[in-house]
Amino acid sequence: MAIDFKRKIEDFVCGNCGNSVKGDGYTNHCSRCLWSKHLDITPGDRASDCGGMMKPSKIETKGGEYDITHKCLKCGHEKRNKMSPEDIFEEALKI
Repeated sequence: MAIDFKRKIEDFVCGNCGNSVKGDGYTNHCSRCLWSKHLDITPGDRASDCGGMMKPSKIETKGGEYDITHKCLKCGHEKRNKMSPEDIFEEALKI
């Protein structure tokens, strides 16, 4: 976890599929379609001016956990995030 991480519990509506997502302070992507939004510079700070949609582009395993790499369709920024137990695993298999 980044030293400057700011945990903030936020619910949101996915900009890709319209799913209502209940946040837990670590939630950064939709559990239904796995898309995210480019909001942060440092995780949790909401300081990015981009705001582009981030497509899940790669799934990797590390130590028995799955990571999603998201790529911003607006600026090209890439960020890895852990999958959560609430994520629909079948969506990960499509990537």
